[in-house]
Amino acid sequence: MSSDTIPQTVLFPDLFDKPLVATFDQPHASSDGGAVLLNAAERPYGLIEGFARCLIDDRQPGKVQHTLRDLLAQRIFGLACGYPDANDADRLADDPMQKLLLGRDPIVGDPIASQPTISRFENGVASQALYAMGRELAARVVERHRRRLHGRARRITIDLDPTDDPTHGAQQLTFFNGHYDGWCYLPLLAFVTFNDEVEQYLCAAILRPGNAPATRGALGLLRRLLPRLRLAFPKARVLVRLDGGFATPELFAFLEAESGLDYVGAMGENAVLTRLAEPTMVEARARREASGQTAHVYTEARYAAKTWPHERRVVIKAEMVRLPGRTPRDNARFVITNLRQTPRFLYERIYCARGDIENRIKALHEGLQIGRTSCCRFWANQLRGLLTAAAYVLMQELRLRAAHTVCARTQVTGLRERLLTLGVHVVVSVRRIVLHLPTSTPFVDAWRHIACALGARAG
Repeated sequence: MSSDTIPQTVLFPDLFDKPLVATFDQPHASSDGGAVLLNAAERPYGLIEGFARCLIDDRQPGKVQHTLRDLLAQRIFGLACGYPDANDADRLADDPMQKLLLGRDPIVGDPIASQPTISRFENGVASQALYAMGRELAARVVERHRRRLHGRARRITIDLDPTDDPTHGAQQLTFFNGHYDGWCYLPLLAFVTFNDEVEQYLCAAILRPGNAPATRGALGLLRRLLPRLRLAFPKARVLVRLDGGFATPELFAFLEAESGLDYVGAMGENAVLTRLAEPTMVEARARREASGQTAHVYTEARYAAKTWPHERRVVIKAEMVRLPGRTPRDNARFVITNLRQTPRFLYERIYCARGDIENRIKALHEGLQIGRTSCCRFWANQLRGLLTAAAYVLMQELRLRAAHTVCARTQVTGLRERLLTLGVHVVVSVRRIVLHLPTSTPFVDAWRHIACALGARAG
């Protein structure tokens, strides 16, 4: 075996009863055979076309080999397939499935864009275009679900939540954040839920400096999102759920000025709230002593901070936490709301349900690497966040279409492994393109179900 064959051929002479040779010699094969589903999942949204219309192509026409639409599609589909870095493009330049996703002939079509082209593209998008792309993302997601539900949602829940995006270089507007104990960005993510559905649909991803207060961008986002939702679902009642960082008088005043809108938002503990909670904490401590287990008691009060124009209802959860080997401790929690349900129901059934978006955020970080914001320019990193959000929207569409299959509640990484990362041999003839996928594909039934739900025909 000569040195030039080592990267393509590996020999295991003693592993089995016969010598085993592994050769990488299939020029028309790919490991992303199932990714054709992404193209079908994008069609109900039209995200790529919408994003492309937000961009201005000021390149010299005679030197352009890849349209802005193709660059957007390459990055969004690549992120969904598990290729978050621009330099992945060099290794995938001639991958037949990646070319097919861009509408090119998988065999003789031009290679997809290289890493330098992708990097120039990411660093060349202006802030105005990114703002327009953010509005386009929300508009496309809302319109998709308006068509799906025929505009007849009874209740829509909006969840806003910041997340940390650790940085490790000289990126613009990265700052040390004491809460997260590191240098980071603080993206703001927005999700919408319709009726009693389990899925929370991502509709906005706004990158913010690492020292941004939780409320930065929240008011503007709600001002854009609420009218769009009300136009699409005129009979729906809207609920906004917020964590403690959003408890500001400006945000509460905005929410209360909106007709037909409910809200629940956590409030950080202070001396006045501690005093209001103390009688209930005494009862919680007594219950903990009697049972030896964690005990909690709910109550409510009227409360107004110094900067508030009037009192608001505060739901109090007085809890004594008892953990093995640890000293029992007080754990009072406070929620500001304009809802009228009982304190226990409101806290456990309405407010605590927002915690599920942590799973969505975890999928964005671990499944799609939304924190791969390694560009020097802040706006280039915002573009990466938007493209990652678009890729996540496509993965949510696959999960939506996977209803009644084993993939119905599968996370992003599992969806990719089960549905997209399939070995394939691509054959192109005059009449058609054939993807030869393994007959032993474990989740072939789910794949076929999703494909048919996205418009394929069984045959």
